[in-house]
Amino acid sequence: MKNKITYLTMSDGTKYPLIFTLNVMEEIQEKYGSLEKWMDLIKAKEPNIKALKFGLGSMLNEGLEIENETAEVKRELLDQKKVGRIITELGMTAVAGKIGENVVASTKTDDLKNE
Repeated sequence: MKNKITYLTMSDGTKYPLIFTLNVMEEIQEKYGSLEKWMDLIKAKEPNIKALKFGLGSMLNEGLEIENETAEVKRELLDQKKVGRIITELGMTAVAGKIGENVVASTKTDDLKNE
């Protein structure tokens, strides 16, 4: 896995770091049983909003926690209502696409570390 941070940019210029790590994978597996089940829910013709908000929130909060490790000014983590507002502003299709891109970029590797 790679720590691939991308950003969601809001209309007011606020940027939120989006990252898919083992910590995020664990949270999703605990809630949905598997990553595949979660991805099926968010990629459905009518995406499961709760699954989308949960996954996005996990990814954004992980990004904020990573940035907070070295930042002088710490940013607060996001609650599910704020995550919903982010999705509302940016659009479900755009957010789901950004999640998919980040998951692929984070899990794609040229070398096999577990051999």
